[in-house]
Amino acid sequence: MSSPTPNTPNPPGTPNTVNDRMVAALNRLPRIVPILGVLVCLIVGAVVPTYGWIFTALVALFLVWMFVLSQARLTGVEKLMRIAVIVFITAIAIIQSRPRG
Repeated sequence: MSSPTPNTPNPPGTPNTVNDRMVAALNRLPRIVPILGVLVCLIVGAVVPTYGWIFTALVALFLVWMFVLSQARLTGVEKLMRIAVIVFITAIAIIQSRPRG
């Protein structure tokens, strides 16, 4: 009977988790691309009347993800500033999602 082969570890520098792979993909892009992506999503969120809040919520989720990944290296003031931006964008998404009437 054959025994199962042990899992071979990934070579050093190879992303192991989904977060690592996504960050590696973002690092391969030019720096302006994520900035323009966030800006375009915010503009679409402001212009599209009914479902624009979804794009604003996606920006909030992206910012939360970036905050969680960078939290260990941030100082207290930097954390507060990023939390303030996340709360502001989330509040905008919530306000946009409510029907006017």
